[in-house]
Amino acid sequence: MIVSPYRMSIREDLQLGGGEPVLFSGPCAVESLDICLEIGEQVKAFAQKNGFGFVFKASFDKANRTSGGSFRGIGFDRSLEVLQTVGNTLKVPLVTDVHESYQLEAVAEVVDVIQIPAFLCRQTDLLLAAGKTGKAIKIKRGQFMAPEDMQYAVDKIRSTGNQQVCLTERGFSLGYHNLVVDMRALPIMRQFAPVVFDVTHSVQQPGGNQGSSGGQRQMAPYLARAAGAAGVDGFFIETHPDPSKALSDGPNMVPLAEMDGFLAMLKKAWDLGREFQNYQLT
Repeated sequence: MIVSPYRMSIREDLQLGGGEPVLFSGPCAVESLDICLEIGEQVKAFAQKNGFGFVFKASFDKANRTSGGSFRGIGFDRSLEVLQTVGNTLKVPLVTDVHESYQLEAVAEVVDVIQIPAFLCRQTDLLLAAGKTGKAIKIKRGQFMAPEDMQYAVDKIRSTGNQQVCLTERGFSLGYHNLVVDMRALPIMRQFAPVVFDVTHSVQQPGGNQGSSGGQRQMAPYLARAAGAAGVDGFFIETHPDPSKALSDGPNMVPLAEMDGFLAMLKKAWDLGREFQNYQLT
């Protein structure tokens, strides 16, 4: 395992790359205040029970849906209000993703971590504007990007003077409607920044469900365990009380009722990785 020399400060009491794994989790999109509070409260409890730091995640706008008629969100201002209420009520840090530079000022007033979507990881203006907010920046590796090339995305953030940046692995495109995770990407990217493994979107089948994305939820435990043992600093998991009724990415989600057991399993794999983190072949 390559041990990253970097840390990302989320809050004073929470660091990615510190002494515990960090869980970024919540529904895919802001559907309503009630569903966000229900999910956030339960996942926070599961995270604390199983030894994870916790950051609540929900997207205020799903701007990259397969079909133009798919659900995108409940509105920019209303979604940010929901996120702020969740953060204040549950006393948890927040992460959401941005798609355009003009969104950053308002978003940075609410969240602790700004996520750059995989499709936008090369967008220089967006990365520079995100870095200048001073918030922690979480960049998803594009499905088309070599892991070693993500160093340049990190460099763009750090060029603004912002050192709080991490990378997220979510697989690469292999043919149509299929993603594959190359576990070599994890140690490669940890040379540049802390790394989060995206459990949810690694099992996604982009556009593979007749106008929406499909997924292979049953494969999530295998990839998650492998990533934990290979050595990552955190995990990204979307969840919902009833994934079949989720307004986006339902086929990839871990059902909320199964999150406690899933995190218990994941922590054991993460601990195994840490036990052997100094083992290297010469």
